[in-house]
Amino acid sequence: MIDRYPLAYLPTPIEPLPGLTRYFGSAQIYIKRDDLTGLGIGGNKTRKLEYLLADALKQGSKTLMSTGAVQSNHCRQVAAAAAKAGLECILVLAGDEPAERQGNLLLDYLSGAKTLFVKQPERDAELQRAFEEAVAEGKKPYLIPYGGSSAIGAVGYLEAMHELKDQGFTPDWIVFASSSGGTHAGMALGARVYGLKAKVLGIGIDNLNINFSSTIANLANETARQLGQDVRLEPTDILLNEEYCQTGYGKLQPAEIDAIKLFASKDGILLDPVYTGRAAAGMLDLIRKGFFKPNEKLLFWHTGGTPALFAEPYQAMLGA
Repeated sequence: MIDRYPLAYLPTPIEPLPGLTRYFGSAQIYIKRDDLTGLGIGGNKTRKLEYLLADALKQGSKTLMSTGAVQSNHCRQVAAAAAKAGLECILVLAGDEPAERQGNLLLDYLSGAKTLFVKQPERDAELQRAFEEAVAEGKKPYLIPYGGSSAIGAVGYLEAMHELKDQGFTPDWIVFASSSGGTHAGMALGARVYGLKAKVLGIGIDNLNINFSSTIANLANETARQLGQDVRLEPTDILLNEEYCQTGYGKLQPAEIDAIKLFASKDGILLDPVYTGRAAAGMLDLIRKGFFKPNEKLLFWHTGGTPALFAEPYQAMLGA
C-alpha cells in the first residue's frame, strides 16, 4: 500500500447544475467539486500530493521541487503542501517573470516558495540544474514531475473513483480536463478497479501531437503494478478528445470564455481559463452536437484552477 499524507477536504461534493441543465434541455449535468479540496484554494493536484508528499517525507526530503507554467495550478498546490509539511519549496516556472505577482503566482509567494523563471525550451534542463544545486546544498530535494503525473500521484485519482462509488452517484459520463495524464490515468484505472460503469472522457488541454492515449495507459498500468493490481489498460481504453486543444496550451478562445460565463451565470460556478474552461467548452460543444444521449447523466469533474482567473485582464474575458 502506498502511504498517504492527508491534505484534502474529502469527499468533495457532487452538485446538480440546474441552470445549465435547463439551458441545454437535454443531458442532466452535475459537477464534482475538486476545486474545494482546500489546500492553497484547492484543485485536483491536492489528491496527488497526498501520496507524493508522503513519499517525500518517507525518503527524508527537506524540499519539494516541481515545474509548470507561470500560472501553474499544480505549482501553487505544491507550494502549499510544502508549507503545510514544514518543507522548503523550489518552483521552476516556464515563462517570463511578470511585473506583478497575480493569481497563482501570488499564492506561490505567500506560501514561501522560491520561484525561478526560465524559457520554455530550457525548462527541463534548468529544473535538473536547480535539482542538482539543491542536492549540493544539502536541501534533500524531492522532485515532483510536471502535474504530479507519476504512478504515485495517479493513486490520488484511483482513490477518487472509490470515493465517487461510495457517494452512490452513478453518472453515464465523467468529463474533465486531461493534461499531464495523471488524473486521467488514475480515473481510468479506478473505474476499472472499482467497477464503475461511467465512461471516463478527458478533454485534451495541450496540443501535443503525440499518441497521448498510450502515455496515459502506460501510466495507469505502472500505477496498477505498484499497487499489485492485476489490471491492464490498452490505449483504446482511454477516451481522450483532442479536438479542442488545437490552438495550444493556455491560449484562451471565445468558446472557452463563453463556457466560463455560462457556468458562472447559470449556476454560480467559477472555472479557470486554461483547464476547466477548455474542458467545459468541449463538453458543452458535444452537448450541442448531440454526442450524449438525451437524459444521460454527465458529471463534470471540476479540477480547480480558479486563482488563474485573477491573472486575466477584464478585456480578455469580453472576447466571446
